[in-house]
Order: sequence, then structure tokens, then C-alpha cells
Amino acid sequence: MARKLKTYQTSLGFFDLAIAAPSMKAALEAWGADSNLFHQGAAKESFDPGAIAATMAKPGVVLRRPVGTDRAFSEHAELPTDLGGGGPTKAARKSKGPKAKQRSSRPVDKAAERKAALAFEKEQKRRERERASEETARQKDRERRQQAVDKAQTALDKAEQEHAKRAAAIQAEVEALEMRSQAEKARWNKEKERLEAALRRAG
Repeated sequence: MARKLKTYQTSLGFFDLAIAAPSMKAALEAWGADSNLFHQGAAKESFDPGAIAATMAKPGVVLRRPVGTDRAFSEHAELPTDLGGGGPTKAARKSKGPKAKQRSSRPVDKAAERKAALAFEKEQKRRERERASEETARQKDRERRQQAVDKAQTALDKAEQEHAKRAAAIQAEVEALEMRSQAEKARWNKEKERLEAALRRAG
């Protein structure tokens, strides 16, 4: 059965973020948070009617608005134009808190609630498919790189073996030439001694 959705809010960089999700954990996952922003006081359940209406219209989708403003939440928000004047708007937002809570206590449209919960599950499954697709693409890329590495390593090993074979053949030729050189030297020494002896006898 689809779980009831709540609207959660946090701030990240230049934007306030909001999402309709069944739990704080689901909201943190959608925001891509590395830590529990709720425990740190950086995130909370929102009772702002505008935020609730916007997020319930697109359950599971992270909506944004310029930080420190009361603009409507949307998927593609513009950067804030005035980063210095956050005081009054924060106070205005605080003043809206009790009114929003009173509104939230009104009877809820069960059919709309179920529809929003199902839409959230659909969006969550879409994100999961997207992540799985990205992981598959990364895995294929890793496999391609590994195949390229293996191919290059095989070529290197083959070249090293060929080099070792040729070097061994050259070394064998060098050793054979050295033996021939020594044999020629020994022959010449004997021949020289014989001829020198003949020269001495002739003189």
C-alpha cells in the first residue's frame, strides 16, 4: 500500500529545496544528502501551504526556489538576485508557520493523497532505473577500459617475448663469433711461432 506523503524542506547552496516524500529518509536520498540533515536541524517537515501544494503536484521531484525568498517552488528555479536580505523573509516565513499548521489539520482529500503517493513511487522507480542505467553504463565503460588494458598488456608481453628471443639469438651469435675469434687467435699464434722459427733458421 502506498505510504502517506509529507513535504520536507532544506537549504542547499543558493536554493531552498522541497519534496513530497513518505519519510525523512526518502527525502534525504532524493536530495543526495551525505548526512542526516534533520538531526542537524538543517531540514524539517514543511507546513507551508505553497510548498505542500507544489510538492504534492510533483511527488518525489526535488523542487527549488532562491534561498531566503518566498517565491513558489519549481523544478528550475533562478538564482537569488539579493543574497544579503534574508532577514525579513525569514521572519515572514516564521509568521506563516502556525497558520500553515492550522490549515494542515483540515480534512485531507484521500483520493488526491493516494494519487500523490503513487506518483511519488513512480518517480522513485524512475530515479532507481536512471541510477541502474548509469551504473550499467559505468560498468560497460570499466569493462571496455579493462579490455583495452588487457589488449595492451598482451601486446607488451608478446613484444617482450619477441625481444628476448631476438636478444638470445644475437647473444648466441656473439658467443659463436667470440669462439671463432679465439680459435683464429690460437691458430695465428701457432702459425706465427712456426714462421718465426723458420726465419731464425734461415738467418
